[in-house]
Amino acid sequence: MEYLTKGLKSVLGTPDAANELPTGADTVERLVDRLQSSSLLDDRRDACRALKALSRTYRVEVGAQGMDSLRQVLEMDRTDGEIIGLALDTLFIITSPEIFDNEIDDSHNKGINNKIGEQFTEIFIKQQDTVGLILSSLEDFDFRIRWPALKLLTNLVANRLKDMQEIILIMPMGVSRLMDLLSDSREVIRNDALLLLIQLTRGNANIQKIVAFENAFDRLFDVIKQEGGAQGGIIVEDCLLLMLNLLKGNFSNQVFFKEGSYIQRLTPLFNQLPPDHDEDDETPMATWSPQKVSNVHCMVLVIRAIVAPSCPAQMISACQLTMHKCGLLQSLCDILMVSGVPADVLTETINAVAEVIRGNAINQEFLSSVMAPSSPPRPAIVVLLMSMVNEKQPFELRCAVLYCFQCYLYKNETGQMQLIQTLLPQSNETQSLTTGQLLCGGLFSTDPLSNWFSAVALSHSLIDNSQQQREQLLRVLLATNIGKSPVTLMQQCVMLLQQQQNNNNKPQCKLGLLMLLCRWTAYCPVAVKAFLNIDSSVTSLTASLSAHENNDDLCETLIQSMCAMLLGMCVHFNDTRDNDNDVKYTKEQLCNLIEKRIGFERFQNALGGITRNEIYSRTLKHPQPAAKTPMDLLLDHEFCRLLKALEGTILESVLKINNSQPHSGINDSNNMTIETSGDSSSSLMISQYKELIREQDGQIQKLNRLNENFIQEISQLKNHIEELNVEINNLKDQNIVLRAAQINHNNVTSNSDNNKERYESMINELEMQLKNCHLRINELENKSTEENSESHYKKLYEEKSIELDKLRKDQDDLLELLTYEDTKLNAYKAKLTALGEKVDTDESSGEIDTDDQPESSN
Repeated sequence: MEYLTKGLKSVLGTPDAANELPTGADTVERLVDRLQSSSLLDDRRDACRALKALSRTYRVEVGAQGMDSLRQVLEMDRTDGEIIGLALDTLFIITSPEIFDNEIDDSHNKGINNKIGEQFTEIFIKQQDTVGLILSSLEDFDFRIRWPALKLLTNLVANRLKDMQEIILIMPMGVSRLMDLLSDSREVIRNDALLLLIQLTRGNANIQKIVAFENAFDRLFDVIKQEGGAQGGIIVEDCLLLMLNLLKGNFSNQVFFKEGSYIQRLTPLFNQLPPDHDEDDETPMATWSPQKVSNVHCMVLVIRAIVAPSCPAQMISACQLTMHKCGLLQSLCDILMVSGVPADVLTETINAVAEVIRGNAINQEFLSSVMAPSSPPRPAIVVLLMSMVNEKQPFELRCAVLYCFQCYLYKNETGQMQLIQTLLPQSNETQSLTTGQLLCGGLFSTDPLSNWFSAVALSHSLIDNSQQQREQLLRVLLATNIGKSPVTLMQQCVMLLQQQQNNNNKPQCKLGLLMLLCRWTAYCPVAVKAFLNIDSSVTSLTASLSAHENNDDLCETLIQSMCAMLLGMCVHFNDTRDNDNDVKYTKEQLCNLIEKRIGFERFQNALGGITRNEIYSRTLKHPQPAAKTPMDLLLDHEFCRLLKALEGTILESVLKINNSQPHSGINDSNNMTIETSGDSSSSLMISQYKELIREQDGQIQKLNRLNENFIQEISQLKNHIEELNVEINNLKDQNIVLRAAQINHNNVTSNSDNNKERYESMINELEMQLKNCHLRINELENKSTEENSESHYKKLYEEKSIELDKLRKDQDDLLELLTYEDTKLNAYKAKLTALGEKVDTDESSGEIDTDDQPESSN
């Protein structure tokens, strides 16, 4: 402090006769005045140095009084590197989001001290050219200037992210200057530039696309290689985080990443894993440092970003195929099969494998062929399922295995059939453990979570396949106790469900069983018939629904809703008639039972209980099970989709059957019959009435099929519209990049000839894309005119056409602007020729030859 005091005396002189130092505010005021008014550069430099020294202690005073003067230094004293560096350092301290010690102790500022840097940032960037001055400073290679400018930008972005994104986006060469920092030979600048770009690309698709357009992926992979790949330090993690920002949710960058063969460059990173160790080494975990765990975790997230179910289906399929061909899927499976992999890395890798194989027959078959290096060798899927039904394994790991198994069965009819075959009686007894045995063991274990996992996994073997698979599952027999005859799998599920209704400690088990039974009986009258013929199956459902306790428990609400769903399916998919001797309930009898035991109003409320709950909406969004604790794992994504598709249809079916039948002569016994007076006329009327009901039921089913086809066509049209929206947004973004390039063209006239050809080529390419897009919209419009009910989508097509016309007009304006610039350049060359200067000839671009007279340019 004494040194600072002497320095201030030398700059300011003695303030008064008492030889006392001035207050902080007075000192700052005098320094700012000297910085503004002094005509000597040395004096201004000394004042700037003193302000920097005071900026931590008197941040508010320096910021409030000196910010404009410091900005003026950046603009007026650009030739002196030292004073520019001092000004940038001072502004960096002023805008720092850090809370300094003296600000914590200051009770007056206690409520606002944590926002001082943000408030000064807001003031500082109100003039957009201020940010331009900082970006210009980045072009100076001098470390004293480039590094503080970079740190200052990092503060500004951290404090006001969205504002800075908008400013930098419209700055000429703004993103390009930041990208150039990644090539700086000084690691501190390169590393800080990485951190800045990670923040800047967060949540802004346009900046993400421009960064990728600036060859970001090549530079990032080069840095990763220089830093040692997966075994490297935190810089590798930063590179991967930036890569993840560029890819996640950005379709344009995903396509660029795939077509640029960057997926293949991920494979060597995984080939550095698993850890190498001797067979006698009992501590392989020692090779997994915390930084290596973070690096691998980010590597896996990059893979998931381009094959996530939220990505376009065509993009996912292409990336999945590439990952198989380049050996990336093989490398991921190798990690699964190696001992000593940390649990969090293993969990995320299982999730990645799940999404790499989801819906891809080639990759699903590859996973089924992977064998674990155990004794005896077992399929990798079996080993994974062993972890899922093991209650000692971490919850997140078990959820990941379920997701992987679901993705393995997704649109995989062969895999679904093979799973069910492992449950059927085999002619040759084998000692090997199968997937079916594991799931049955988990389904009836004492662990409620294993019950839920196994029931959901089994239900996924019945999705989108033929009715034959459901009927095959009815043949599965289980030996419950020695000496007792075996029971079917459905009987065992119903019996377990009835047992659990008297035990409120295992709601997950009940939910899992009900989801399995709902999936089993959906679209399968044979399964409905088998369920209805089981003793007390219907009685247990009606008992659960007729309970009138005012219970706000979420699990009980969901259980009642699922019971209503299952009972409704037994009505809707029931094809039995009154003359069937081997069935207990027809659909009419079930509707009577619902009316008398439950009431249609209560049934309707129970049926819609799930869809009114927030957990339903959350589960429906993503196929991956998302739960922080085991008790939060209640619903399955595919079951929610089934409920969404059938809820309205089931309710309509039940109400129509109820409204179409007489109620006076019906009892609620298991063998309900309609009492008649015995005369032939009444019997004839009843027969005619039943025949009418059958005809109406047939018409309803026909209309339902037509409705499902219509819904599918609407879904396809929606997908087409989404693809067009993505394409239009890509064209808009390319237009933004092209306009930025045009600004650079105006600033750098020496390269105007080559740029003109490049821009015209880009414009022609964009116009071709616009024409193709317009043709696709015309095709969809022609198709949509065939459907009178598609007026909503016709309106959307018209709006997109208007938007495309506007884009085309923008392209025409840009071409006119280029022509105008070219004409102006020719005029300048003509004037130079008139003045006797030598000008190069470029006949291909139409420029004036050096022999032309000045008048010819006019």
